Amino acid sequence: MSRLFMFEKPLGMRDTLPDLYEMKNNARTAMSSEMKRWGYQFIETPALEYYETVGTASAILDQQLFKLLDHEGHTLVLRPDMTAPIARIAASKLLKDNMPIRLAYSANVYRAQQREGGRPAEFEQIGLECIGDGTISADGESIALIISTLKAAGLEDFQLSVGHIGFVRTFFRQILGTEARVNALTRFLYEKNYVGYRMHVESLALSSIDKQRLLQFLKLRGGHEVIEEAFSLMENDYGKVALKELQSLWGIITDYEQESAVKFDLTLVSHMSYYTGILYEVYAGNVGFPIGSGGRYDLLLEKFGKSSSATGFAIRIDRLLESLGMNRPREQANCIVFSPERRKEAYSLAQEQRKKGIKVVLQDINGVQDIDACSSHYDDITFLVGKAKEAVK
Repeated sequence: MSRLFMFEKPLGMRDTLPDLYEMKNNARTAMSSEMKRWGYQFIETPALEYYETVGTASAILDQQLFKLLDHEGHTLVLRPDMTAPIARIAASKLLKDNMPIRLAYSANVYRAQQREGGRPAEFEQIGLECIGDGTISADGESIALIISTLKAAGLEDFQLSVGHIGFVRTFFRQILGTEARVNALTRFLYEKNYVGYRMHVESLALSSIDKQRLLQFLKLRGGHEVIEEAFSLMENDYGKVALKELQSLWGIITDYEQESAVKFDLTLVSHMSYYTGILYEVYAGNVGFPIGSGGRYDLLLEKFGKSSSATGFAIRIDRLLESLGMNRPREQANCIVFSPERRKEAYSLAQEQRKKGIKVVLQDINGVQDIDACSSHYDDITFLVGKAKEAVK
């Protein structure tokens, strides 16, 4: 093992410096407030969970879990996502009255990365879960709310891609017959390897008609008209339930007046294996990965002994900030530089400004080595030095 450098951090971990922290905090506060306005309540879960419960229930690959042992020999994991811990809480403590519950969170999650990956192993998610409501209205609410939440954070240019994992798997199963063949073809979609998908389809022992159906499937992206196109690819009524759900969803989205932000992508699949129905991803400028994703997961709570439907979403705050633009000017503070004999006057002036919502830094002049550097760092400087009061911008 090579010797670590003095300032080296564990692989994938990041420091958050003041300017970035301020941007994260502002975005988090705006999004949290929007979620609360829709009736969602925030909760917290422990960073450490048991591997045998949350670790195995999570859809994150086992090799991406941070594992450790407690003093009794139990295997623990740093939470790899927030959906599984919230499912644990809901199943054990909250689902008592058979009433839907609306929960929200803002927390760091941890996923081990390979050295060549260059991706963060710790990042913050903000999101929500609507548990106990199996209606399409709940899916529509989640989609409308993720749009509203992103706009509250200041993001305007983004697009939701909406699909249905039930449609994909049913359509593939209808043609391919076995789960193994379905999984093999689905993996190309997850990797967005459409060249590989086409080559794989051509290599299959299928009729030319079925091959054409599988290739035509890749074109099911665009406005709500692609749902009708998808109906034409299905045989009999098998699997059309998912498409009817998407039709209903479109009506709900238009009622929310959010149709301009939504496109359908019926080829959409997710690495989160617990999704069972409608799912979606959010894309925005400056970022090559989804900044948020969500969907329905009606079977996850069964792993914790409770049968209940659920849907929700998560937003990656780091990717959101990239899309917003990391170089936005920060909100600067005023500075009051004082000499010891005018310290009380400086304290009083600072208190008056803070009550007005102004950020103020108090600085003893004996601790300032370079006044010019001070002038460039703060928005406004007030000198209370000696007998005279001088305001300098």
